[in-house]
Amino acid sequence: MCRTLLTLALLLALPGAAQERKSKSHVSANGQFIVRLVEEGPGKCRVEMLTESKASWQFSGCIGTVDDIYFASNDGERFWLLRPLAEKGSRPGVEKRGKKKVRVPAWANTVVAELYDRNGQRLQERRLQDFLLGSKELGEVRQMKGHFKWLEGTLGIPGKGPRLTDDAKVEFEAVGRKTYRLSF
Repeated sequence: MCRTLLTLALLLALPGAAQERKSKSHVSANGQFIVRLVEEGPGKCRVEMLTESKASWQFSGCIGTVDDIYFASNDGERFWLLRPLAEKGSRPGVEKRGKKKVRVPAWANTVVAELYDRNGQRLQERRLQDFLLGSKELGEVRQMKGHFKWLEGTLGIPGKGPRLTDDAKVEFEAVGRKTYRLSF
């Protein structure tokens, strides 16, 4: 009897054990929208666009992780996702410089920024090699076993963190110290 009650108590406690995790929320440049990822459990997520704490829209899907950085557009219809800790890609890249073709490491071909619409449709993507082209800049990337860090002001890399500008652009510095701007 005691064992049955203990088993029943454990089974009832399991659903409550998995807590929701949320990404850091960022407000749109006009202050009207907030976008975030909510991880309800392993492999179960939703992206929410909020206005005054109410859901403007949401869709189910694990686009990114709670550790990624999300930025909302001023109309609340799109969002940028930046991956400061990116998983190394396995597809070698080739970069054209004039008439020369230069091979880049496979991990430089990894997608690190993506623009999505309210339905979870990817509209644009940017790879690390779009931001860091020279071997000196690629040498600044913090290498880990299966991941890399490339974005200043995040994960212990000194510098200003990614931000929204007054004219609604996502602005950030890659480890090569150059400033980049992404439009919605």
